[in-house]
Amino acid sequence: MSDKKSPFSIKLSEPFISGNESNYINDCLKSSWISSSGKYLDKLEAGIAKYIKAKYAVACINGTSGLQVALRLAGVEMNNEVIVPTVTFIASANSVRHLNAEPVFMDCDECLNIDPEKLEEFCRKECKKTKYGLRNKQSGRIIKAIMPVHVFGNPCDIWEVKRIAKKYRLKIIEDACESLGSFYLKGRKGLIHTGTVGEAGIFSFNGNKIITAGGGGMIITDNKKLAEKARYLITQAKNDSIRYIHNEVGYNFRMSNLQAAIGLAQLEKLKDFIKRKKRNYSLYKKELKDVEGLSLIGAPKGTKPNYWFHSLLVEEKKYGMSRNNLLKKLISKRIEVRPLWYLNHKQKPFRNNQAYKIERALWFYERVLNIPCSSGLKEEEVRKVVSVLKKTKR
Repeated sequence: MSDKKSPFSIKLSEPFISGNESNYINDCLKSSWISSSGKYLDKLEAGIAKYIKAKYAVACINGTSGLQVALRLAGVEMNNEVIVPTVTFIASANSVRHLNAEPVFMDCDECLNIDPEKLEEFCRKECKKTKYGLRNKQSGRIIKAIMPVHVFGNPCDIWEVKRIAKKYRLKIIEDACESLGSFYLKGRKGLIHTGTVGEAGIFSFNGNKIITAGGGGMIITDNKKLAEKARYLITQAKNDSIRYIHNEVGYNFRMSNLQAAIGLAQLEKLKDFIKRKKRNYSLYKKELKDVEGLSLIGAPKGTKPNYWFHSLLVEEKKYGMSRNNLLKKLISKRIEVRPLWYLNHKQKPFRNNQAYKIERALWFYERVLNIPCSSGLKEEEVRKVVSVLKKTKR
């Protein structure tokens, strides 16, 4: 958090510090365990693994680094390709480029997640199965993986993605950075957490996430060898800690014990945060149900989301005002809001990358507005936002 006074009276998504954060940080300071090892790192890894029912959790410096390491361990190399949604924060695509590989961009479904129908169509029509893997006919490159993203905490149609991945021999690296606390509903097994279906899943603890460590991320997997290799790589690939022998090029991607102390305190409050976010989402939905042209984007059936972000769909002809003008109006009232990310296939670093039939994402890009959703958001603040939305006309 900056000391600079915020121009907003109601922020979009700010950390909610309400537990043991100060106690755990002070304990770190007193013990001098503030760097890349310590009991809070161990506790956070164990706590996350237990919560999502995964075998292994490896803390890292942020979600982007976790994605990069997971892709490397999935076999992604220079001039390979990874299928990535165009609707996601640019870090998803950046993690591919960091390995000198290339993203291929896919359209979204009605919940803003990767479109399984177009994904399968692309693999069937635009690619060819070879002994080396799935070859992209247009680029000639081998596609190694799919990176589904659970956009704004809403789980994607992972079972269709998994079926397609199996059919075309592609690894799944789940970008679950926004979805800690989100689940799939799966038959007798009950709830299955996002990030646990693919080869690996990645979570982020950035300042605006449902829990924060002031930064940081987590690599999740049930594969022991992958977890061990990930831990090895993020600590500079050190083979001998006494003589400093390194047999591979690694990364300085380890989370600090100080960050983990904050993250652990936040994890202890996660269920309460989800409860608060669900309450506010429901209040928004109730109060806006009769406002023509405004609707909240929900999670797909068969899922239990964490309600991280509240995404408003603004249909200008029905509502009487465009998304962009509504954004300006809310900001003028000191209410922080944000449009959908600029689509990745239009971003300058990726304009020459292949994008397959991007249509629905273009439509949503012009109409989606994210409204205040902090865990600490009060009922009166929700009602203030709603009052502006109801009064706002062309």
